[in-house]
Formats: sequence, C-alpha cells, structure tokens
Amino acid sequence: MKSNRRDFLKMTGFGLAGTGMFGCAAKTENHDPFPQTHRQNFNMAGYAAPRLDSVRVGIIGLGNRGSGAVRRLSRIEGVEIRGLCDLLPDRVDRARNALADTAHNPDGYSGSEDEYKKLCEREDIDLIYICTPWQWHTPQAVYAMEHEKHAATEIPAARTIEECWQLVETSERTRRHCMMLENVCYDSFEMLTLNMARQGFLGEIIHAEGAYIHDLMGNNFSSDNYQDMWRLKENASRNGNLYPCHGLGSIAQAMNLNTGDKMDYLVSVSGDDFMMEDRARELAAGDDFWDPFVGQPYRGNMNTSTIRTHKGRTLMLQHDVSSPRPYSRIHLLSGTKGIAQKYPEPARIALSHHGWVSDEEFRELEEQYTPEITKKIGEMARQVGGHGGMDTIMDWRLIDCLRNGIPLDMNVYDAALWSSIAPLSEWSVANRSNSIDVPDFTSGSWETNKPAMDIALNKGGNTGII
Repeated sequence: MKSNRRDFLKMTGFGLAGTGMFGCAAKTENHDPFPQTHRQNFNMAGYAAPRLDSVRVGIIGLGNRGSGAVRRLSRIEGVEIRGLCDLLPDRVDRARNALADTAHNPDGYSGSEDEYKKLCEREDIDLIYICTPWQWHTPQAVYAMEHEKHAATEIPAARTIEECWQLVETSERTRRHCMMLENVCYDSFEMLTLNMARQGFLGEIIHAEGAYIHDLMGNNFSSDNYQDMWRLKENASRNGNLYPCHGLGSIAQAMNLNTGDKMDYLVSVSGDDFMMEDRARELAAGDDFWDPFVGQPYRGNMNTSTIRTHKGRTLMLQHDVSSPRPYSRIHLLSGTKGIAQKYPEPARIALSHHGWVSDEEFRELEEQYTPEITKKIGEMARQVGGHGGMDTIMDWRLIDCLRNGIPLDMNVYDAALWSSIAPLSEWSVANRSNSIDVPDFTSGSWETNKPAMDIALNKGGNTGII
C-alpha cells in the first residue's frame, strides 16, 4: 500500500520536490513593470513638523471642491487664508467676495496655468490646499513642498506610479507633510468602526470591502460641471479603478496598512462600457459639441479589484460611476469576532452568524466607541457642513495637528498607496487581469510604523470652530 502510494505521487508529480503544486516552482514569476528603486532617506510616518501658532493657507482650485474649502477653512480658528488661485478670474473674485465679511483678505491669482507657482513661492504661506483636476495634484503638491510648504491635495494625490514616488521622495527630502484630503475617513460610522478595530472589538480584521459606486452620468456629461470636461476625459482614456480612495482609505486604516501590514499584490477586472458611449452618441445627435466624445475607449461600467496583503488578508474594491445604482462605499470590515457594514444603509454591526445587533445594542456600541474627536466637534462640523460635516472634521483635524505639532492622520505613504490602486488596476485590466505587485512606498518601515490617527485620545484639540 505504501509503495503504491509513493508510485502514485511520483506519477502525478506531487511527490517531486520543487515541481509539484506545493513546490517552489509552482509560484508564478511575473515581470514587475514598476520596479522599486527608491530608498527611504527619512521616515515621514509619525513625523511631527514644528508647531504653528496660526496656519497661513493658500488654496489652488476654486471650483466644486475648492469653493467649499474656502468657506470651511474660514470658519476654523487659527487659519489665515492668504491667497486664492484659479485659472478662471471670476472664480477668484467669487471666492474673495465670499470672505468679505470675515477676517480673511487673500490675494488673488488667476489667468494662466502657472499662477499657482507664485502662490507657492510666497514666504508667508505654510500650507497649500489643492482642489484642482487630477492631473495637477502631483505637480502642484511637489512644487509646494519644494518651496517649503506643507501640501494637502484632493483625491487622488497621483495618477501614475511615477507620480506616487515623486510625492514620497519630495516629502521625505523636504520634510514637509503631503496629506491626501480623504474626507470619508472622518465620516461618523467610519470613525466609529476604526475605533472599534483599534480597540480589538471586531477581532483581527481579515477581510474588508470598499467601493465608489456613484451615478455621475449627469455630472460627467454636463458641459458646465467640470472645467474643460476633465473628468469625462479621464473616463474616456483610462480603464480601471480610477477613484479608489473613498472606499479604500477608511478600511486601509482599520487594517493598519503601512503600519503593521502592507499590500502584496492586486488583481483587477473591468467589464465593458454599456452606457457612456451611448450617452455621447445621443448628445452628439443634437449638439456637435459632443462629437469628440463619440468613439472613445470609455472605461467599463464596473471595475472590481482584489488585493492580498503580506499577512494574508484580503480587500475588495469596486468602482462604477455610470450605472443607475444607489450610492455605496460598502465599507465592510470583517473580523474574527464580528463585522461592520455601512451600505446598504442603515449601517449595521454583527457579532455572530445569528445576525445584526438590535437598534438598542447598536446605540450602546455607538456610545461606547464613538471617538473623542467626533464627540468634540461633530455637531459643530455638521453645522458648518460639507458632506454631513466630515469635510469640516477633516479640515479641522489637519489644522489642529499643524498647530499642535503632532503627526497627521494620513501621511504621504497613505497618499501614494491609496492613489496607486488606479494605475495598478489599469495595468492589470490591460493585461488580462494578471496580478501585479503593489509597491511598498514605506521602503520596509511598515513593519515598525505605528498608526497615527489617535482618534480615541485626540491629542491636541485646542483649535475651535468659529
């Protein structure tokens, strides 16, 4: 019997070291199209820049996001808005007029694509706040840091892997913060579940899911919503998960990615486009403005990307901005002791296979695990506004960290990692959904880096909302 078994193993190959299913030779060796050459020269994780009594701010981009940022920042104690910049002069004028009844009297910059450089070159600016189209985020953040300014940029922080490394290298060399303005990380349920994860309530997080499912067909095919149709052009020229950060940021924090674990590799698949090309043809039939948008290689309606971490945990991310689906970021954290899931709403928590906790139990958990930062300024933030107040909490927290000289909740490594999902997913989709290694933007320091977002203790906190 033993002899027959050995013969069978030899015949099938399972018994030959290095050649069978479980041998080393079974590992697929893929060419890495983005080899890592950077060596960390300074660790920005946990870095606390010198404290600032007041934060002098220059804002670039005054459209959909920038105009709201002007209003919110003007309400935060310890902020001086010194400069406003936009390609369009009327936007600068409108933003300055909105500050007429405040203590802020910023200078205006407009008229050319290089005007932002003048703002960055000023010596009386501490922070450059970037709300421009995606293609400008990295160049403007790099220029700001090169001129000794901290940079805060709307998402994504970068469009290519090369740009991700530019941000990392520049931040490390200049020792200036580069924070991506991921507002979802400050939404109430995301903050609640992050605190739960940090305190071990859900056990070890072994799987997480996030998404950006948001019907933007009306916005993207509007001739006056995005300057020069920049967002539609992104969807007409790239195929992958172009906007991963809203779904990824909060679950990446809960899984301590960059601070105890790292992403290993990614696999991504996109379906075909079943809607955007049809919409372009429909509009072009009545208006030749839309003719250039007919026949473009639009990204598929749905992209699904799966990621495995170094510790063997998994993440699933989805992106769909054209299907008529209800809004969802999923936000699912699956732990060894329980799970939390936000969408479809209402948000829920389960501690066993028996189902979700009752409404009363949920309220008790909220009372126990709602972090101090939410209790401190949550109601004031809702009054100021910005996606239910999470934009205001994000801005407040950024300013409060700079004023108190404490590490930011999100550093340049987070900005690079979360942004890298877009180009990595594009590569995987273009290569028949082959796997691709995720760069380690921390250059190995993820093993010892500590989580920065101390939402439970909320160190600092002497900044108010006006």
